[in-house]
Amino acid sequence: MALVDIQVPDIGDFDEVAVIELLVKVGDTVKAEQSLITVESDKASMEIPSSGAGVVKELLVKLGDKVKQGVVIARLENDAAPAEKPAAPAAPAAAPAKAPESQSAPAAAAESGPVTVLVPDIGDFKDVAVIEVLVKVGDTVKLEQSLVTVESDKASMEIPSNVAGVVKEITVKLGDKINIGDPIAVVQASGGTAPAAAAPSAPAAASAKTESPSAPSAPASVASTPAAAPAAAHDPSAPPRAGLPHASPSVRKFARELGVPLDEVKGSGGKGRITAEDVQAFTRAVMSGASQTRAATAKGGAGSAADGGAALGLIPWPKVDFSKFGPIERKDMSRIKKISGANLHRNWVMIPHVTNHDDADITDLEAFRVSTNKENEKSGVKVTMLAFLIKACVAALRKFPEFNASIDGDQLVYKQYYHIGFAADTPNGLMVPVIKDADKKGIMQISQEMGELAKKARDGKLSPGEMSGASFTISSLGGIGGRYFTPIINAPEVAILGVCRSTMEPVWDGKAFAPRLMLPLSLSWDHRVIDGAAAARFNVYLGQILGDFRRVLL
Repeated sequence: MALVDIQVPDIGDFDEVAVIELLVKVGDTVKAEQSLITVESDKASMEIPSSGAGVVKELLVKLGDKVKQGVVIARLENDAAPAEKPAAPAAPAAAPAKAPESQSAPAAAAESGPVTVLVPDIGDFKDVAVIEVLVKVGDTVKLEQSLVTVESDKASMEIPSNVAGVVKEITVKLGDKINIGDPIAVVQASGGTAPAAAAPSAPAAASAKTESPSAPSAPASVASTPAAAPAAAHDPSAPPRAGLPHASPSVRKFARELGVPLDEVKGSGGKGRITAEDVQAFTRAVMSGASQTRAATAKGGAGSAADGGAALGLIPWPKVDFSKFGPIERKDMSRIKKISGANLHRNWVMIPHVTNHDDADITDLEAFRVSTNKENEKSGVKVTMLAFLIKACVAALRKFPEFNASIDGDQLVYKQYYHIGFAADTPNGLMVPVIKDADKKGIMQISQEMGELAKKARDGKLSPGEMSGASFTISSLGGIGGRYFTPIINAPEVAILGVCRSTMEPVWDGKAFAPRLMLPLSLSWDHRVIDGAAAARFNVYLGQILGDFRRVLL
């Protein structure tokens, strides 16, 4: 038995190309010239073959690694002694030879005028197929901009232009077979041509760093690109396709920049090839909520919107043509509503909610609040009942720490901080700013911060940091009305307090009925963490604090 190291052969002008696919695993038996890995540069992808046969004993690279000529990628075990390495190992793209003078002459000779762009030296490939035409007549192209994509059995690559100018003629079409020296386009040169020696360089030459027009470099281009075709239907439950997605290197690079899982995109090109437009259509579908990636579907869990509740054994969601019954108007849901809706759905399905209802006597506290605002009228800070509720909740959370906890696997995380979120109604939907370290702040400071955060929420200027980290949330409908409701817990928190508008009611004091201002409380809690007795004690204690706010000091 002998161990043979398989190295990256001469792959042309590539330097440190990325490993994007492992085609074998330890224990596999491979033949000579069988592909082991796929690598990719900005302009081409290619498979690296084995220079010998045997059993894979060790893979020395992993996805994302950068490799270059001479790097050992695998170690094989075979029965015979390793054969002497050939002078030039077979590779998907051999080192580009210096171009014939006839190829460089037209570009070098003409400062301006029509220039025929020829296929440069693309290694050991013959009769490669044109699978994508990246420009059209009338387009203005830059030096080294890709014109067509070709593909062999082992690699796809883009052929760049060796001259800048306007495309006057495309001399190839989809499906044509081309070889070195074949004309692919005629460009009316604008004076910028590649140097004679570099003009016909391999498709992924070191100088060819200009991105293809088919692969915009920023996600913003997706939004600005008009829909050329409807988004291909996407099935997130479909298994990933085997092998490398059928797409050009520039399209794969475009998908990586947008974070698009290319194996979930349905190609509209020839033989199911994925185009840049397919990637854009997929992105638009996901952003609009019309589709989901497999990862998003998995995170959504059973009963997600994508499966219509099928995973829970529910009958399908009804599909109704509402226009049959009368006039209708359709409006897209706001981004905030779509995001919060998905979170609320998950929380309601996955958390066993129980809600306790109670009333708190805030007669004296409301009188104190009113007098405080009169005394501090010139400060510009208006104290609301919600500020007192936040301080009261901090005191209750200290006494009942399980309400300030979160589930993490089989453990409970008890937080030593008191960050209180409060639901803010905005024109775009519900948002939850967070008062950080509420235990260390006074009523006036909390009121001021609440005012500032609520304004930011209405203006759509809240930062992610201002909406994260809450350990307990209060949802107040006091400014609107109502009596009781069941607020949905904001995971990963384990409880939420809902409050409605206070009303003056007759309350028996042991001798007579007296008018008292009563505040309805609705406490929803996670029954996995909290039991009914603890929830009742929490509500009672919270009511006692609101009835006599001096208890906060105890």
